[in-house]
Amino acid sequence: MGGLDALRQFTLIRWLREERQSRKLILFIVFVALLLDNMLLTVVVPIIPSYLYNLDESTDVEIRNNSLSPQAPSGSFHTIVSLYDNSVRLSGSNSTVSTADLTADLTADLTAPTPARAQLPHNSSDCPQSTSKLLNENVKVGMLFASKATVQLLTNPFIGPLTNRIGYQLPIFAGFCIMFLSTIMFAFSSSYTLLFLARSLQGVGSSCSSVAGMGMLASVYTDDEERGHAIGIALGGLALGVLVGPPFGSVMYDFVGKTAPFLVLAFLALFDGALQLFVLQPTRVEPESQKGTPLFTLMKDPYILIAAGAICFGNMAIAMMEPTLPIWMMETMCARKWQLGIAFLPASISYLIGTNIFGSLAHKMGRWLCALIGMVVVGFSVICVPFARDIYGLILPNFGVGFAIGMVDSSMMPIMGYLVDLRHVSVYGSVYAIADVAFCMGFALGPSIGGSIAESIGFPWLMTIIGVVDIFFAPLCLFLRNPPGQEEKIAILMDTNCSMKTRSYSTQGTYYQGDDMDPEYDDYD
Repeated sequence: MGGLDALRQFTLIRWLREERQSRKLILFIVFVALLLDNMLLTVVVPIIPSYLYNLDESTDVEIRNNSLSPQAPSGSFHTIVSLYDNSVRLSGSNSTVSTADLTADLTADLTAPTPARAQLPHNSSDCPQSTSKLLNENVKVGMLFASKATVQLLTNPFIGPLTNRIGYQLPIFAGFCIMFLSTIMFAFSSSYTLLFLARSLQGVGSSCSSVAGMGMLASVYTDDEERGHAIGIALGGLALGVLVGPPFGSVMYDFVGKTAPFLVLAFLALFDGALQLFVLQPTRVEPESQKGTPLFTLMKDPYILIAAGAICFGNMAIAMMEPTLPIWMMETMCARKWQLGIAFLPASISYLIGTNIFGSLAHKMGRWLCALIGMVVVGFSVICVPFARDIYGLILPNFGVGFAIGMVDSSMMPIMGYLVDLRHVSVYGSVYAIADVAFCMGFALGPSIGGSIAESIGFPWLMTIIGVVDIFFAPLCLFLRNPPGQEEKIAILMDTNCSMKTRSYSTQGTYYQGDDMDPEYDDYD
């Protein structure tokens, strides 16, 4: 049996070596990296609001007990019982109380029902004791959730050009190492400061993994239709992480404890790291063969900005819901801990369905149309969320939110690579850094602004605002219907300066890489 196991292990290692350059294996690595990243992103959604509320509540109780402890003995221990009459004399006062009267008063106090206990609903143990304190948690939870996206937003502009210089292998492996450290910190942190630091550190690792992973896929899948299908599968890993994260986190937190879900994720991260180390060989530096378009040049491209805006505002809807929906459910529904994560399950399932369906279908129906419909559906779905009166009422609107965001992401991520091929140099690190910046802006502004708005004017108005913004942004996707290529842009520019160069360019007809036009093109006349 030992020899058979060794043979199987040798066969697996030999297969991995032979398939090291396989596009499918690279796609699997990126899939797992995005899966773990987004599981860690969403597993904290049901845990953090409840955990911070309980942490603050226990701190307040401790402070209250410490402040009351010096005054408590004055009435209970400093009594003088006289053996000559049936009265109790309180020290520090001249009043005398009859023992019978004191006993009657104590009996009445013990047997009288408390008003608070009489008014509590059936599941009173799940209802928060302080609604005002719960509303204050919106800002703290929102800032904690936004810290990851904010750090990732600041890191992306450096990761994109870095991948052009050293390749994609080293950054994606560095992302794994940082993510593993962040997961361990989440498991054993017991204060708001350490949780904030762990969430911020996750932003650096996520930036490395997502930018390098998407750039690697775009470089190995050069055909536009194949690239859209591959990115749709990779986004399926993102969707699966979003799908599994909240219910996994809420169930483990409620029945096992806070540490357990993060230790499971750390174990899975080690598997992904070992796979990367063996297949990608991240010790090698493999720079791109050609110099890519500068990041700021890509950021000035209006078509790239429209695609990035669709990614940003589409994901901002679910980003605003992550910190505020659990708190709203605790306030209005007295939801249990496991329900706080289950509420996101319809959105996660529909996102997984949407990315897999429209990864290929969007290429046939038109990615601009797919994104336009998705933005409109996101807007109307989030507006319907506050109308829910229980957890079952959240199923349909959350399903619509997830499905529509899947339509937007599976359309706009491939179109980023297509726009670079069409209008710039086919090097993808910087453009997917922009796409990730847009994604992060949604998840940075969403929780931070959403928490403050929910505290000020309420959760229903918050959902109405982001829904209207998405609906009004949707018509801009019409500009992505037929974006001009590099040939058209150069021909238009040259037509205003020199007719001879315009005729030369029309004869050549194959120049589209975005470099400066060579002087010998003038010789064609």
